[in-house]
Amino acid sequence: MRRLCLTLAVLAGAVAASGCASVEPWVKPYERERLSDPIMQLARDGLAERHRDHVFTVREGARGATGVQGGGCGCN
Repeated sequence: MRRLCLTLAVLAGAVAASGCASVEPWVKPYERERLSDPIMQLARDGLAERHRDHVFTVREGARGATGVQGGGCGCN
């Protein structure tokens, strides 16, 4: 029982200490050029995708953090 408590305490300490580690960026600065290529986009037509997102936002009557311009009345 004592060994189990000691193991759990060491494990909890290791988990708590790992929260202080610095996080390295996943994408290096020299890799950003490839990720900004249009072939990497999820939608084929960016303008059409923004329009669909705007229409969805207007119909919902709520705005999220998607960067869509306009209000919820559908007048713009």
